[in-house]
Amino acid sequence: MDLVSYWQRHCAPYVRARLAASDVGASLVEYALLVGLIAIVCIAAISFLGGRTAVPYSRLGSGLQ
Repeated sequence: MDLVSYWQRHCAPYVRARLAASDVGASLVEYALLVGLIAIVCIAAISFLGGRTAVPYSRLGSGLQ
């Protein structure tokens, strides 16, 4: 068996498998960052608009009863 054949059969698949880029971890981090950012925006919107919307929601709730 010559050196090129040995490399193609045994070494190259191992090197490709070890150095292949895996996007699974990166995607998970991106989704976690998106969820965190959405949570921060929601909390900020609720705290900013909470005082102004309390009275209308209270009236709406009283009208439904």
